[in-house]
Parts: sequence; C-alpha cells; structure tokens
Amino acid sequence: MFKKVMIGNDNVNDLDECKLEAKTNLNEFYSVQFHLNGNGLPYLFRLRNKTSNNPYILVKKDSFVFNELKVGDILDMAYNQDESLGSNKLFKTLITSKIPHDRYTDHSIIGLSIIDN
Repeated sequence: MFKKVMIGNDNVNDLDECKLEAKTNLNEFYSVQFHLNGNGLPYLFRLRNKTSNNPYILVKKDSFVFNELKVGDILDMAYNQDESLGSNKLFKTLITSKIPHDRYTDHSIIGLSIIDN
C-alpha cells in the first residue's frame, strides 16, 4: 500500500516544480502514515501546520525515520482524518525540508508537500 516512490535530490532538480498549483486542503486530516524501505511497520506522525501551505511532521533526530528521509524523496503517504485511522486518503508527498526545531530539543521539522492528488 505504501512505498517510497523516488529517493533523494537526484530525482528532483527543482522542488517548486513538483508542488501542485492548487493546494490540497489538509484541514480535515489529523495524521500521516507511511512505510520506509519495505519495512512492514507503518510510521505514524501527527500532521502539523496543516492550515498553511507548509505542513510538516516533527521527527526525533536520532530516529530511523529521520535518517532515512531525504529532501527530495517522494513517498506514498496516507493522510488520516481526525484521530481515526479507518478513513484515509493516499497522496504522493514530497519531502521539502529537514529543519531543526527550536522549541523541541533533538527534533526536526520535516516539511511536506502533496504533489499528486
């Protein structure tokens, strides 16, 4: 159901050209889940800043997920509505940035952009 579609910066020369002209309304979604490198377990993260054009997830810097995700990666991510895992929508999602978070020590902001809906 989930897979990493493309890996790293080599596949994406211009991150802006991958972004959708019409932004998907993310207000109805609470979290995202995805798989990495064929791992059978899904990773689940609360979706943050979903009212803007710059949604993100917050990830610990010493985690497997942080080390595996690269700016420019495109993954199939399931966007879950509210706090329910039963109803979700699958979107191809571009990793746009990895920025240290000032408020939460040892965490980083992973920027997301839906590129296919």
